[in-house]
Amino acid sequence: MEPLRRIESTAMALPRANVDTDQIVPARYLKKPRSDNFGDYLFKDLRNDPNFVLNRPEHCSARILVAGANFGCGSSREHAVWALYDWGFRTAIAPSFGDIFASNALKNGFLPVTLAGEEVERILADLGRAPQASLAVDLEAQTVSSPSGRYSFQIAPFPKRCLLEGIDELGYTLGHMEQVAAFERQYEP
Repeated sequence: MEPLRRIESTAMALPRANVDTDQIVPARYLKKPRSDNFGDYLFKDLRNDPNFVLNRPEHCSARILVAGANFGCGSSREHAVWALYDWGFRTAIAPSFGDIFASNALKNGFLPVTLAGEEVERILADLGRAPQASLAVDLEAQTVSSPSGRYSFQIAPFPKRCLLEGIDELGYTLGHMEQVAAFERQYEP
């Protein structure tokens, strides 16, 4: 995983509530190996509509997704996070996330930012007025900056540390192997 500290980028607005993991990546792609580029499958069925927001050229380099409430609800699959990540998104901002999606996101180097509904609405309005507007998500400061203001978000200390360092839970554990080995030596016969 790459360290995630601050992302400044254009953003893609997806103001729909209840975007589920089947919409993010259709189930028929779940048997693909992780080495596949899951970005190719991101919103695959929705992209059949030429007017779908992800098909617009101004969003091809967006690294921030701004969505409606309950983003990532539905099935418990990491594939949805992989698809977003492989496409190039590094964070999503929404009033709420599916619990399992949020957990999978943090474990795979993707930051789910929960803001109050009215704050997300202001950001979506900014993007409606200026689709190429730049947003900034600062993990260290735990803030989102948009043309309409600066908003604070919460994140637990451990996933924040892992994201900042670009490590997953296994990488964190492996970073403590000397202490683990010293502990184990205490119990050798």
